[in-house]
Amino acid sequence: MSGQRLGHRRVLASVAATALFTIAGSLALPAVAGATGEKLGQHTDAQPYKNNPEPKDWLGSYDWRGKQAWCVRFGLNVPDDGVEYTQSTSPLTNKWGEPLGKDVAAKISYLLLRYQDTTSADEAAALAHVLHVWTSGTTDPGRLDPNNTFETVGYDENFHFERLSAEAKTAVAALREDADAHFGPWKVELTAPKDDQIIGKSGKWQLTVTSATGKPVGDVPVKLQATDGTLGGGETARTPKDGKPLSIALTPTGEAPKLAASVENPNADPVLLIPSNPKMQQIITTGGQSTAKAEAEAKARTAPGVVRITKVDAATGKGVSGVALRVTAADKTSALLKQDGTKLVGADGQPAVLQTGQDGLVDIADLKTPQEACLIEVAPAPGYEEGFDPAAPPTVCGKLTPGATLALTLTNKPNTPKITVPRTIPAGDLGELALVTGATTSSVNTPALAGIGALGAAAGALGLLVRRGRGARR
Repeated sequence: MSGQRLGHRRVLASVAATALFTIAGSLALPAVAGATGEKLGQHTDAQPYKNNPEPKDWLGSYDWRGKQAWCVRFGLNVPDDGVEYTQSTSPLTNKWGEPLGKDVAAKISYLLLRYQDTTSADEAAALAHVLHVWTSGTTDPGRLDPNNTFETVGYDENFHFERLSAEAKTAVAALREDADAHFGPWKVELTAPKDDQIIGKSGKWQLTVTSATGKPVGDVPVKLQATDGTLGGGETARTPKDGKPLSIALTPTGEAPKLAASVENPNADPVLLIPSNPKMQQIITTGGQSTAKAEAEAKARTAPGVVRITKVDAATGKGVSGVALRVTAADKTSALLKQDGTKLVGADGQPAVLQTGQDGLVDIADLKTPQEACLIEVAPAPGYEEGFDPAAPPTVCGKLTPGATLALTLTNKPNTPKITVPRTIPAGDLGELALVTGATTSSVNTPALAGIGALGAAAGALGLLVRRGRGARR
């Protein structure tokens, strides 16, 4: 039950668990090397028609010029390597030149795309039977009359079906069900992840293949090509056998990752070969196919960075809490950028001012990378006022890199002797996220700091993840 074109699943394998197979009797012989050209299938009792010289009919494929060929003109002479064939420019019709039923040609193309290289005798017999039903089958008593010659007699569906092996009968039902659900042309859809991607981090893209009926098609080979990205599973894949979307791992290497996908799609009409001798069978060796494509693209950013701010006592090395620090870009005036491209500012629109926690730490996460970040001390904590110069406040800068934590440390020298009353600002908590309204990076706005209780109220306006350290020194 293997060897199907493009490696697609065999229909018998999908029904074997539920089908009750019986040993074929004398009316359904196993595939053997019989008459010249016969390849894979079954012999059955011959349908009676005028001057039929054969005691058995052949339901199966033929070996024609090294290809597995399928006939679509029941009763006519079998293919012959010595007879020339040309590709028809007209659509496939039934044996009497009448149009096929709705979507029949597309279903034939699909079945040939899926099963033309089958190595199962039962499946080959089933496929030949289905093709004869669609192209020569009839219920017209006149066309089934045994007085007809091979040129005009129709294919008696019930007569031949009853003489197939049990396995072939099961395959007939499976083939027809498969064709009804999955005939082409197919539609390929490719979906990029909804969220912006992170450069260097794999994201999941999805691909689906749907038939002309809108049903998903499983086990379809897919070719993939990535731009500004690398594929985790290589450039070839297959849709899941159950028809669920194919998940594709793509890791962006640039800011505009793009994915292109293509599949071999069954044509609306099969490729029909017409013999130079009109008494010979018309044959199909392939359903014919074209390429169906889809593309999708996304945006990608570098991995965000974190700034870890530490304020320490110069004498003890311990963290200093309650220090107001302004966070800026490299120019010490403009705001840092967050990962989403927005500015890290307070309620006044100026670069954010933060306050260290009890351990002298505060973290700022989800920052765009790469960029340079600077810390500028706005006001010292109580007990450290002597070493603070508003005209040249302590400052430290560093570069944020993708996915890393930038540690910036400032040192405060304690007052000597200890000062209990602040000379620059009154004692008090600056709040979880402090904002000094109107403050600059070179001086301290004393009146603004007097209203220090309002600073914490601006924390929610920043819209960023800020964690102030508590507890033990790290």
